[in-house]
Amino acid sequence: MPYLEDHTLYYKKSCPYCQKVLRFMQDNKINLDMRDTLQPGNQNDLIRIGGKKQVPCLVVGGKPMYESDDIIAYLRGKA
Repeated sequence: MPYLEDHTLYYKKSCPYCQKVLRFMQDNKINLDMRDTLQPGNQNDLIRIGGKKQVPCLVVGGKPMYESDDIIAYLRGKA
């Protein structure tokens, strides 16, 4: 699958919901910009975009999407 432009996934490795999304992406060869919220500045960016630090968060065109099942359903439509 080609790289999804204007898509950014904010995640934390220890989050089981993030792992669910990451597994789906890996299984379906989905590539997009990914930002670990444990890395400096990423959590602040996430809060600035969506107003909270909840992960996983897929930002599409500047708009946040939070629930893992919603993210997977959206990505399934792109695959």
